[in-house]
Amino acid sequence: MLGEETLPTNLTVFNTWDGVRDETGSSACPWAIWSRSWAVEENRHGDLLRTYIYLSGRVDMLMIEKTMQYTLRAGLENKTENNPYLGIVYTSFQEPATFMTHGNMARLAKEGGHPVLARVCGTIAADEKRHENAYTRIVEKLLEVDPNATMIAIANMIKNRIVMLMHLMHDGQASNMYDHFTAVSQRLGVYTTHDYADIVDFFITRWKLENLKSLTCEASGAQYFICRTPFMLRKLENRAKKSESRQVKFSWIFNKEVSV
Repeated sequence: MLGEETLPTNLTVFNTWDGVRDETGSSACPWAIWSRSWAVEENRHGDLLRTYIYLSGRVDMLMIEKTMQYTLRAGLENKTENNPYLGIVYTSFQEPATFMTHGNMARLAKEGGHPVLARVCGTIAADEKRHENAYTRIVEKLLEVDPNATMIAIANMIKNRIVMLMHLMHDGQASNMYDHFTAVSQRLGVYTTHDYADIVDFFITRWKLENLKSLTCEASGAQYFICRTPFMLRKLENRAKKSESRQVKFSWIFNKEVSV
């Protein structure tokens, strides 16, 4: 839910990218129409998930609301530098990550005996898949018309770690809340390093990155880096599995302790 509720940050960042920003707030240019339509769907996702968890009675809604307030106020630093190439590449990675997250949540909810939540997450995952397809096709076109700059942009965004939208999250209490959040996600299989490696693998194949020829030296170096990334990510994941777990408290669930 928290990722979906960062809608204001999503649209703010999108409108910093040169050439695609909405100059008036209601521009009729295709990019502006797309960004607003995209934001509307993400808003619906957040509303639905927020309503579900409120009605569940399982969480401390005051702390959820505080977390959202602080997180939205903190904003996002995703290192896209007002560059539409970097921005579109960033979003093309974010959408499959969100698709996987909701898909995995749907599976876990079904296994846990919560069919309504499973259906909710499955429906949202389907929307995210459509968003993924759109951004994937945009990057395909960029690779067709400007392969060198696009290859470099892909490598740069991977080096910048494709930070999640709520990477500056906090609840006013835990300063390292995002680290704890991602650790729980990794342990439960909601979104893992393995998933990220699979996404990079998918794009290497889908965008035919290994097959691009006649690149500049810088773009060729970027190509080599990208194609090695899945291997390096899986190596890091195997190393992380050997680390010991510890207990941390989450304010969202009334300060109950969770293994991370």
